[in-house]
Amino acid sequence: MNSVRRMGMHYLHKLNCENIPKHVRDNAQKRIIDASLSLIRERSKLKGELLRSLGGVVASSCLLGIPLGHNSSFLQGPAFAPPYIREAMWCGSTNSTTEEGKDIKDPRVLTDVGDIPIQDLRDCGVDDDGLFKIIGESVKTVMNEGVMRPLVLGGDHSISYPVVKAVSEKLGGQVDILHLDAHPDLYDMFEGNKYSHASSFARIMEGGYARRLLQVGLRSINYEGREQGKKFGVEQFEMRTFSKDREFLENLKLGEGVKGVYISVDVDVLDPAFACGVSHLEPGGLSFRDVLNIIQNLQGNIVAADVVEYNSQRDTFHGMTAMVAAKLARELAAKMSK
Repeated sequence: MNSVRRMGMHYLHKLNCENIPKHVRDNAQKRIIDASLSLIRERSKLKGELLRSLGGVVASSCLLGIPLGHNSSFLQGPAFAPPYIREAMWCGSTNSTTEEGKDIKDPRVLTDVGDIPIQDLRDCGVDDDGLFKIIGESVKTVMNEGVMRPLVLGGDHSISYPVVKAVSEKLGGQVDILHLDAHPDLYDMFEGNKYSHASSFARIMEGGYARRLLQVGLRSINYEGREQGKKFGVEQFEMRTFSKDREFLENLKLGEGVKGVYISVDVDVLDPAFACGVSHLEPGGLSFRDVLNIIQNLQGNIVAADVVEYNSQRDTFHGMTAMVAAKLARELAAKMSK
């Protein structure tokens, strides 16, 4: 009920915004956009200076929250995910050391520049084209510090498009993408929305931002998903053949000849037994250890990553799935930092 009420309030804000004279609205939008980008910029500069003062840092992962959920086709709960994931990352029930022995309290492993205020921007009338531009500029701002690599907390999966686009543009070339998901997210357009979370990788591939796209964990894929995969030359690994593909997937070597590797983890790649707090419950998925084996054994220079589609409104057992998403983020941070 709270989420319905909140959505209703945002709709009323939008109506009120539309009744404001255009020049007033445009000036307000500009001020809010400038303030949003300035906050990310100043935080990035501060964390960058800290890392440079410590010395010896080649790469540190940097959390950037993108609480966007309105491009979801079913539920919009992922809009509220980043604070829950952060809370779980620092939960006192476990220590701050990752499995390979790195400590996320060490800024050389993990820093944080906060969240982009997506709903504030929407409330003043910024559309998806504008939001995606702001997301891209925020990602590039983090990367401007040289040693900081974006570790993005979604949000629905539509955010991967502007993030990958920004990473590719900033690095000046294509990346290889490892995409872990129950769904291919390759619809040309879903329910009339070209920016749907079900279309993000179609936008990435048609934009030419990825050389290779490997999709792992698929088990909800229809004719269009397979045809789009063929069209874009996507390497699709379905769960029905995972036992045969396991050895290959647990020994991936990516990124040679391009600018690096991007990892995108949709939490619903996991079987619902391991992660019930997602919008789309698809039985028959990967175990948590399967996912970690794939990530931890990957050989390649990881330049950015995202963890998306956690839905706190469906997390039924004391934030269990938040802990799962947090563990994924922690282990990605360890893998990315050096």
